[in-house]
Parts: sequence; structure tokens; C-alpha cells
Amino acid sequence: MITGTYNRNNSNHFHHHADRSKSPKIYYSILISRNKMEIRAGQKSTYVRTFTEEDVKMFGELSGDKGIHHVKPDDLGRIMVQGLLTATIPTKLGGDINYIARDMIAHFLKPVYVGDKVKCDAVITNVDEDTRFYRMSIKMNCVNQTDEEVMTMDTNGVIRK
Repeated sequence: MITGTYNRNNSNHFHHHADRSKSPKIYYSILISRNKMEIRAGQKSTYVRTFTEEDVKMFGELSGDKGIHHVKPDDLGRIMVQGLLTATIPTKLGGDINYIARDMIAHFLKPVYVGDKVKCDAVITNVDEDTRFYRMSIKMNCVNQTDEEVMTMDTNGVIRK
């Protein structure tokens, strides 16, 4: 279930803005018609998150990915965030719309470190609708606080009707 505020002035868009004081920033827009979600190519969503040392430690415990670069600071005092932890940013966007990924191809272009703020933009690039599913492709691009591209992801999957 998607929660947020419905803007009557623009009656076909649903906007959600997270409480910025307590959680990462989330922005997305989904078309709504007669209480039914409409998915179309070109729709966009964005999620912003800053990773903490605790995030890296917890993910290391959960995944077993405790490489020295995720545990011990480098010569510049930085701890690298696990790649798959970074990949939770685009998967969060999919979860917001109940997207079930069938495949995902991620390209990790630059390391992400504890304290980095990463913004991920997702765009639905293709949608085919049948009686049971929206079948779609989504392209995602993640940048750090200095607007350097850190990861891209392409995925294909479905949303159940």
C-alpha cells in the first residue's frame, strides 16, 4: 500500500514526501484514476539516502560482506559502503510501487562511503499491460552529493493488478 497525500489541485497525481527529520527523502509520483494505479512509460521517482556506519555494520552482519574496506577506515578515514547496500536505494523505489523484479543489472561506477548522500532517479521506460500485470522496464541512475554517478541499474519486472 502506498501512503502519502493526494493533491486535489492536480487530481491525477499522488505525491509522497517522507518526514525529512526522521527518514531518508522519498519523492515519487504515480498516476491514479478511480482508485486504480495507472503505470505509464516516462513516470519518474526519486529517493535520497545518506549511509551511516551503523548501516554498513548491520548489512555486514546480515549479508556476511565484512571485507576489510567495509570495516576499517582507509587512509582518508573513509569506510566503503557495500555495493549491494547501495543497491537497496533503487530497490526501495520498486518496493514503493509493489514492483516484483524479474532481473536487475547493476553497474557500480564509483565507491560510496559512509556519510555520502546518494540520490537515485528511476524512470519507467516501457510498460505492457495485460489482464494480470503491468510488465515494465525501469532505468535507474544514482549520484552522490557531488553529482558523480555512482551506480546505474536496469531492471525488468511486473506489478500485479
